[in-house]
Amino acid sequence: MMHSHHPYSSLTPDCALDALDSTGLRADGRLLALNSYENRVYQMGIEDAVNPVVVKFYRPERWSDAAILEEHAFTAELAAREIPVVAPLALNGATLHLHSGFRFAVYPKQGGRMPEFDRAGTLLRMGRFLGRIHAVGALTDFSHRPTLDLETFGYASRDFLHSGNWLPPDLSAAWDSVVEHALASVAHCYERAGQVRAIRLHGDCHAGNVLWTEDGPHFVDFDDCRTGPAVQDLWMLLSGEREEMEAQLHEVLTGYEDFFEFDRRELHLIEALRTLRLIHYAAWLSRRWDDPAFPAAFPWFNTQQYWQARILELREQIALMDEAPLHPGF
Repeated sequence: MMHSHHPYSSLTPDCALDALDSTGLRADGRLLALNSYENRVYQMGIEDAVNPVVVKFYRPERWSDAAILEEHAFTAELAAREIPVVAPLALNGATLHLHSGFRFAVYPKQGGRMPEFDRAGTLLRMGRFLGRIHAVGALTDFSHRPTLDLETFGYASRDFLHSGNWLPPDLSAAWDSVVEHALASVAHCYERAGQVRAIRLHGDCHAGNVLWTEDGPHFVDFDDCRTGPAVQDLWMLLSGEREEMEAQLHEVLTGYEDFFEFDRRELHLIEALRTLRLIHYAAWLSRRWDDPAFPAAFPWFNTQQYWQARILELREQIALMDEAPLHPGF
């Protein structure tokens, strides 16, 4: 059901500009909304400054202050080791600010383009930097960030969708059946992998969260950083047929293992994690449907065709999870 009043409806352009002013940086009035749905993100010009800044307003009630500060501390830890991540600026001694009920952070503007993973050397360099990120991520644990596992992404998502009227009645039984089968297959993948190590991760390392320059990748948007298996930050770099993905995986791991050892047992989790993401994504759209930005951006969600496609997708994933895991060739 669409709610007439959503918390972000109070985040007007004037409110956003005033929020930046409250940090001591003087906005010059230039404001550009950037592509973001979970949060609200704006590029803003600064008086007497050449480069703009990027201001992220956190979705109300999603994270605790402690969880947000843990995200900031992780990116600062990586940046201190000269790993190319975009960390929030410390203004007046703080990275997390509050204005008119909105928590926000200010970031330097980072240029770049989406990486082209089919270009020679790109995946090798991605692997090297991810190996460095994970080497730091393994040094200590998160205390306030969640864990990516079967419970949080799988069962919780299944239960949320089941509790609402999201499925067309004629597809509900088919969806329930395929989700149960898919989650059982995910559990079997975890059993085959055994006790793999969980470390601090980027958590959402797809091409849209990487900006590529002549110097290589810059990792942005650690908003979903969490604890989980290292392969979570690797599998979204792979695409195509099995042979293509194995060649890509070889290149990624060749660079990755220059800095951090990869546990080959985690290869059993690639299709399992892809399956969890598919289920979690459907639940995420449902959870956010009261935000007016979502029906406008995802008009195809919750249609007959959408759920039919998801059922087919999960059936395909069940078949893939029954196959041998990808092999990187060494």
